[in-house]
Amino acid sequence: MNKITMTKINKKNKTFTKFIFLLFSILGMAFSAQADVLLIDRVEAKSGVNVPKKSATMNQVRSQYGDPMSERAAVGEPPITRWDYADFIVYFEHQHVITTVLKKSKPTEIGPGSAGSSEE
Repeated sequence: MNKITMTKINKKNKTFTKFIFLLFSILGMAFSAQADVLLIDRVEAKSGVNVPKKSATMNQVRSQYGDPMSERAAVGEPPITRWDYADFIVYFEHQHVITTVLKKSKPTEIGPGSAGSSEE
């Protein structure tokens, strides 16, 4: 093959490689987003547990849910604090709720359940 033909093949290979990389990147993001949605759906659909809302303050959580069973000191920067309640765990950044995690999604669950569990 001559030099011009090789240059064209190399350009096509680079373009194809970029396309494949982009395709897998998009697919990866789509599957990540789907997993996040499934976890959120699982918590909202099955919890039946009233939990603190995102951005609520520590004072609001304490006044609505009482004192936690345990409080862990803030770690990291920004400081993340954890409060444990009987049915859920609340994570704070500074003074505001960033997420709430259920200890169980249903009363009969043993260990952490998965979003695709057949024990529904």
